[in-house]
Amino acid sequence: MRIGISGIGVACGAGHGKAAFSEALFETPDLFSYLGREGREPAEGDTPFIGVEMPEPPAILPPRIARTVGLSARAAVSVLSEAWQEAGLDHVDPERIGLVVGGSNLMSRERELALGEYAGRLSYVPPRHGHMFQDTDICGVCATVFPIRGFAVTVGAASASGAVAVIQAVDAIRSGRVDVCIALGALQDLSAHDLQALRAMGAMGSSRFANSPSKACRPMDADRDGFIYGEASAALVISRTDRVNSPKLYGSVLGTGIFNDGTRGPEPNSDGQARAAGKALAEAGLTAAGIDYVNGHATGTPAGDTEELETYRMLELQNAHINATKSIFGHGLSASGAIEVAAVLMQMEEGRLHPTRNLDHPLDPAVNWVGPRAANHAIRHALKFSFGFGGVNTALVLGVPGSGKQSK
Repeated sequence: MRIGISGIGVACGAGHGKAAFSEALFETPDLFSYLGREGREPAEGDTPFIGVEMPEPPAILPPRIARTVGLSARAAVSVLSEAWQEAGLDHVDPERIGLVVGGSNLMSRERELALGEYAGRLSYVPPRHGHMFQDTDICGVCATVFPIRGFAVTVGAASASGAVAVIQAVDAIRSGRVDVCIALGALQDLSAHDLQALRAMGAMGSSRFANSPSKACRPMDADRDGFIYGEASAALVISRTDRVNSPKLYGSVLGTGIFNDGTRGPEPNSDGQARAAGKALAEAGLTAAGIDYVNGHATGTPAGDTEELETYRMLELQNAHINATKSIFGHGLSASGAIEVAAVLMQMEEGRLHPTRNLDHPLDPAVNWVGPRAANHAIRHALKFSFGFGGVNTALVLGVPGSGKQSK
């Protein structure tokens, strides 16, 4: 069977929908500022948190449902609606459609607000709070609005959640459980508590660019200061192309790889990253020499970028074109793997590569980075990395539509 991606839905700081995403991808507007959503206020005397927040999702849900869900669920319905319509899923048997939502602890900001609102008066807690803060509620909301009856589950893999959702969706199709599976990278709605903890850990950018938000997000640059959070969500319709006649096909999933390196926290591991890539390449029937484009995990953390650069060297990927989507939209955490797969496919369709913002002093000038301007390049085989706390390393090999060997 051949497995392809036939629908994309995207929400990010540039707006809702692929048109806004694509324009921002290649034009790289400055989306970074101080975070302003309620529940993200810094401690008194501390500098504000820097990041990217998206506009309010379009009103797709019926009012009776909309008033009982949070931002993560509203964004999920928005991206799923776009991807569903593009892939023409109304004509597919609902029992042959599955959904994998990538992400865990997705609504911590809204839960913190609810805890504050009902502190001291627990008897007034709405009954819906018994389920709306569980990650599976997003599955339930999506399956209420769209006829998804094959299965709907969540998977948590920290910042690799979106990529693991893709891997699980591909496995579900290969196993014959469904013919179509939607991989949805959910919006991880961080609270001030989460942001402060990530700042204290040294993972999130701190004070170096406190007065210059536009310069704070700088993956693979010598002056990087940690990742910068960006609200995001994306849905990818993955299908068995010989059984589902989709009006459009963006690309093929040729290989997937996942490897756990045995670490608990945020420590990156180039050996684990290379092993995940090796699995994906072997499944695709390729070697690293056959990869002409790499979309890096590339968060902008001091240790993470250094270790990822070592992975490029280990795999001898220095000649492939490499860029960092997070430099434009920030780090979408649980959504990042999915929205960055969307970025790969849209670059494949456009025949050009998006710039990398703030790459003023590359860690290794010898690497074939895509710098401050878009570059013309027809991608044939792309390698997409995503890594997550807890030792999760993933890699995806994507090719042009119809490419790759058939598998049983």
